[in-house]
Order: sequence, then C-alpha cells, then structure tokens
Amino acid sequence: MQTVHDIATQIVHREGGYVNDPDDPGGATNFGVTIHTMRRLGLDLDRDGAITPRDVQALSRAQAIDIFVKHYFERPQIAELPKVLHATVFDMYVNAGGNAVKILQRLLRDMGQAVVVDGALGPQSIGATHAAHKQARGYMVDAYGIARRNYYFRIADKRSASRKYARTRAGGKGGWITRAEEFISPKYHLSAEQFQQRIASWG
Repeated sequence: MQTVHDIATQIVHREGGYVNDPDDPGGATNFGVTIHTMRRLGLDLDRDGAITPRDVQALSRAQAIDIFVKHYFERPQIAELPKVLHATVFDMYVNAGGNAVKILQRLLRDMGQAVVVDGALGPQSIGATHAAHKQARGYMVDAYGIARRNYYFRIADKRSASRKYARTRAGGKGGWITRAEEFISPKYHLSAEQFQQRIASWG
C-alpha cells in the first residue's frame, strides 16, 4: 500500500512546475500549491513582507509535499476514509479543495446514505463512506472517479475559458479528464467517440 508521502509525491509530479495562467482562478501556482494557499499559510519565502508570485516560484518540491500532507490530507481528515479512496480523494482535494469532499458526499447521497453536502469530513460523512464502501466493495473508487470526471465536465460546460483544461487544442482529452481517469478502471474510460459526443455542445 502506498504511503501518504508516496501519494503526495505523485501529486506534485502530476501538478508540474510553476505556472501563472490568467484563466486559472488559482493564480500563480507551483507544484500545485497556489499563491492563495501560500498567503493563507503565511509563506513569505523571500521575507520581504509580501507573498507574491516570486515566493511561489521559490517553493521547493519538498515544501509542496509537506503542505499537501499536512493541509490537504491530514487536516481535512481524508486519512479517516477507507484506504482505497485515499489517493483519489487526496488528489482531488489538492486540485479542488472542499469540492473533493462535496463530490464524495453527493455520491454517498446517490447511494442512499444520509449525509449533508457541506464539503467537510466529519463523523457522519466518514461513517457513511465506510458503510457505502462495504455495500459496494470494489466500486467506490471508480464511482468517485466518474463523479469527479463529471464535475470537470460541468465546470467546462458553464465556463468556456476552462475548456482548455478538459480538451486539448487537438480536440482530445485534456488534463482534467486524463487526470480523473488515472483513478478510474480502464473499462470505464471514455472512448474517443464518447468524449467527442460529451463535448459536442462546446463547439
């Protein structure tokens, strides 16, 4: 079984290096850590009294891993979920914050569990996740991954500027979709034709 550090290392690799995309609400980002996160944590790495993109650029891979483990795995209590869900929920939490938990909570409701969709893991949601996992053993990871993929599609449906993250310039699956499908069994991956059908309305 992978350690949390192993999973965090893979997330950092998946996120890549420094970017500052004007279409990304996260702003300046390095190894997946946004400038907003660094400001929230008070990480003024150059100690000039302001946290700017320069501080984001100075962030090390090791620092990013440490931030993810402490603030995106341990603090939101992802460790309390069934271990098979750790990697996918952790990865999504880094990518989308509390929306990662909302996706899980909506899935739990669809599976008949009585939970509140509030984006926070507490005893109710944690207990419901374990119950659902026992009832649908072997399917929860795929179900969550598919719900996650659908979440990305819905964002792109509503916000044309975000479509470049879901569809490549060549028209194939973009980073959001391939990232979600890393956590979905191959038999549930969208074929090229299915993908094109899903995004047909984008033009």
